[in-house]
Amino acid sequence: MVVVLIPVIFTMAINSAFAKPLTPDTALAEVVGKGPMPRTEVVKQLWVYIKKHDLQNPQNKRNILADDKLKPVFGGKSEVTMFEMTKLVSAHLS
Repeated sequence: MVVVLIPVIFTMAINSAFAKPLTPDTALAEVVGKGPMPRTEVVKQLWVYIKKHDLQNPQNKRNILADDKLKPVFGGKSEVTMFEMTKLVSAHLS
């Protein structure tokens, strides 16, 4: 018996809503950088900033502690959940 393997390539369609370049406002641009970027890149850069500055709550890693740059983005809150963070960041994109 001979088994022949046929390579199959799966491609995912890019969701145009996530790929659409958006411009962060001044408060968000201080954290993620300036210029238009897709929403996925904004979230990625936000996590880079959070990890670089050790802003995850040590007792509950799902919560983000806001520093001086993140407080305006988080609506003045000192701590938000990662799910709440996504909602709050959306208000700073146009």
